[in-house]
Formats: sequence, structure tokens, C-alpha cells
Amino acid sequence: MKYGYYPGCTLLSSAKEYDLSLRLSFAQLGIELVELDDWSCCGAVHGEGKGVIALPARNLALAEAQGLDTIIAPCSGCYRNLRRASQSVQKDKAARQMVNESLVEGLELKGNVRVLHPLYVLTHEVGLERIKAQVVRPLTEMKVAAYYGCMLTRPKDEFDSTERPTGLDELLVALGATPVDYPFKAKCCGGALAISHSEVTAKLTGKVLDSAKGAGADTVTLACPMCHTALDLYQGKAARAVGHDLELPVLYFTQLLGLALGIEASRLGFQRHIVSPEPQLARLGF
Repeated sequence: MKYGYYPGCTLLSSAKEYDLSLRLSFAQLGIELVELDDWSCCGAVHGEGKGVIALPARNLALAEAQGLDTIIAPCSGCYRNLRRASQSVQKDKAARQMVNESLVEGLELKGNVRVLHPLYVLTHEVGLERIKAQVVRPLTEMKVAAYYGCMLTRPKDEFDSTERPTGLDELLVALGATPVDYPFKAKCCGGALAISHSEVTAKLTGKVLDSAKGAGADTVTLACPMCHTALDLYQGKAARAVGHDLELPVLYFTQLLGLALGIEASRLGFQRHIVSPEPQLARLGF
């Protein structure tokens, strides 16, 4: 299996552990990732006007030029922007013309590139049974709260429910972990407000983490660098907002996948987290 790979800005900076664990675990599953040459920012936070489509669509044009018909975008914000652009240029000739007029000479977008999140590649294209068959170290003693956030299930389509998503929970089951159900799994963490309105982020993040811990989770897993910043980096502020300690490690789902596939914990970037998962991993024998 071969896919184009769009890491986006955060996976090569603040979310290096996500990039690292994704590349390692996908290689272990026999999935080839081809990073796009000369990829550029998708405008996930700051795009306005024509740029909302034109910025991410440039990367779709690059994929076509490189003979790639499917792009994997791990960041939920990048995934949403790229997928929205892909859908727009496929359905709207005017949008496709606008994009092509903005591209440099020699680059043309026909609009035939699929955009997938790596979670949906695992659940819908690789298949959970195949993944389960390759698990060598089941996560049997881990009680994990899957956090979807706002963007992983959008734009709304066939992959998952926007209100009651299940894909990440199903992957956890395949890895041998116990998924913990809790009411805030698809609620906003306020990550986009972390700099401008940090007190709002602390309150929203506190509600998410407190809900997960109250349901019995000892770990949270997610698929969004912005959400990870809110739940991990801002967890101290979130604890003050709810009035008690939280101490919940927040891991990318690809790190858990890597552990279950037998990749050494030292290679998966756990040392980069603010709330260290290493005591828990040591207790579980990883």
C-alpha cells in the first residue's frame, strides 16, 4: 500500500512524536508513505477568502504532479482543510479554475486526489482484523479515553459520526486496550484559543480530561496536534480550572499502535510529553 504523505507544519515541529510514531508504525504494517515534494502550509488556522481553498489545493496539485492519487494528512486541522478543498474542486468547476489561476506555470489541478486521515486508512483500508493479527504486545491493562475533538470527523462524510464517533475506540479494541466511554469525547478542547484566551482553553480542556478520568481512564489518546497542546501542555491550568489534579498522559494513537506492534517505547517519542507516560509504561512492562 502506498500513499502520499502531507506532514503539515506541526508534525515537523511541536508534534514530532506524532510524525515519528506514524512513520514507524505504518512501515511496520507495510504501508509506504511518500512525502510530498515542496509541500506548503494548508492555512488551517489563518486561511481566509480564496486562500481557504487555494492554499490546501496547491498541495493537491503537487500530489497529482507526483503521480499520487491519495494523500494522508495526520493533523486533524490539515486533514479538514485538505479534504474540504478536495471536495470543493471536485464538485465546483469555478473553484478548480480559481485554484489553477493561482498556481505557478506548469502546475495544474484536475481534482482527482483523495484526502484521508491515517486513522481512517487503518480502519477502512488496512482493516482492523489485519492490524489485530500483527499485534505482538496487546495493551491489555490500559484503560484509554479516545478523544476525537472537533475536526477529526469533519467534513461530515462516510467515515464516522460527528457526534458519537467510534473509529478510534474500535482501533483501541484491536490493540487490546479497553476503551473508556465518556460524554466529552467529541467536544471542543479550545486548542485554537490557547494563546488568545488561555483561560477558556483551560476550562474546556479541564472538562474533557475530568470527564475522561471520572469514567476510569488512565490514558487519553488523540489524533490532533492542537488538541494535544491543549490537553498535555495546558493540563496544569486545566487542573486548576477543575479544582483537582488530573495527571492523565495524553498520547497520539500512533504511539499506542507502535507499542502494540512491538516497536520499542524509546523510539516513539514519549519523552516529549509534558505529562510523562513513562511511569505508567514502565509499570505495564513497556
